[in-house]
Amino acid sequence: MTSELLCFVILELIESECEAKSKEESEERKIEMEVEAPTMAGSTIKLTVKFGGNSIPLSVSPDVTVKDLKSLLQPITNVLPRGQKLIFKGKVLEDTSTLNQSKLGDGAKIMLMASQGLHQGEGPVLKEASTRPISRAVVSDKAEHTKPGLLVDKNRTDRWKATGVIALAQANLKEIPEEVWECGSRARVLDVSENFISEVPARISSFDSIHKLFLQGNALSDESIQWEGIASLKRLMLLSISHNNLTVLPSEVGSLTSLKQLDVANNKLTSLPNEIGLLTQLEILKANNNRISSVPESIGNCSFLMEVDLSANIVSELPETFTKLRNLKTLEVNNTGLKTLPLGLFKMCLQLSTLGLHNTEITVEFLRQFEGWDDFDERRRTKHQKQLDFRVVGSGRFDEGADKSW
Repeated sequence: MTSELLCFVILELIESECEAKSKEESEERKIEMEVEAPTMAGSTIKLTVKFGGNSIPLSVSPDVTVKDLKSLLQPITNVLPRGQKLIFKGKVLEDTSTLNQSKLGDGAKIMLMASQGLHQGEGPVLKEASTRPISRAVVSDKAEHTKPGLLVDKNRTDRWKATGVIALAQANLKEIPEEVWECGSRARVLDVSENFISEVPARISSFDSIHKLFLQGNALSDESIQWEGIASLKRLMLLSISHNNLTVLPSEVGSLTSLKQLDVANNKLTSLPNEIGLLTQLEILKANNNRISSVPESIGNCSFLMEVDLSANIVSELPETFTKLRNLKTLEVNNTGLKTLPLGLFKMCLQLSTLGLHNTEITVEFLRQFEGWDDFDERRRTKHQKQLDFRVVGSGRFDEGADKSW
């Protein structure tokens, strides 16, 4: 081999080696850029959280912690952060780790598993399922094919007018029949629960002597209820509007000054209006299974309240004005974000004997530090003993209270 040819071969080898090294360095830089890109200032990553048959898309900073991500998921899924288990590629994510440290990149898919009993509502809120009980919906679907409509004869309307009781529950109704409105001031009770009614018209105001109004289990929304009409019912003592699609309880409800029982459970309410404090005759308030995050201080004006149920909401504290509810006997706040109670609750609410605190941050040891605890505990035990003496309930009821044996 000539010296010129040898030099040419050596040069080719050197150039080939340099190209390979340059390509390798380029690939390394590319990989480094791909890893570091999510951490650049202002960047976000897109995640998908699988839960309850739903896919929840999220855009978050890779610098947030897993704990922060759980807090973000709480109002979307109605599952308390401590009840969430996030799994990525078969590994449970640690609360203290950032998403970047957990190697979660753009497009990552995470599975959310919820511990039983730590739902704040009834399953994931994403799914727009009917709020009507499943068994009722199945029956109604069948009825829709077998019962074309409600035929109201004269005998029936005469009976309504004579008794004042209009009973039309589970009648497969899509609207309140025209014949109902003929009762006017004679109506004392209207029960159109468990139907498919989507509107309460302003003419409801013609029932100016009505005492009880049952609207639960229908297809009512914020826009489909003429609250001005309901607000004019000054003699109304019971309003049940649970299992509908309400997101707001309007201020007009404060006009129902004769109201003793209000049931707005199983809707999508995010708050209670300040005007709730105008219901000074109210004895029972059921607002469980909503998305309520706060309770107005004005509730302390409802001095006749005996039973309050705020379970399965995202409320994190109760106002100190709860201590003004001297007639309060039952307080249910299970499956909420509560970490404490109004300090004077046991000392001032001397009728309180039932307190539901399951799946909250509150423990029995914590409660024992409250002034008035011993007297409350004695009332609670006495109540249960009376129930046992009369064989009202079994021993299964003794788990009432916080998440530990009393």
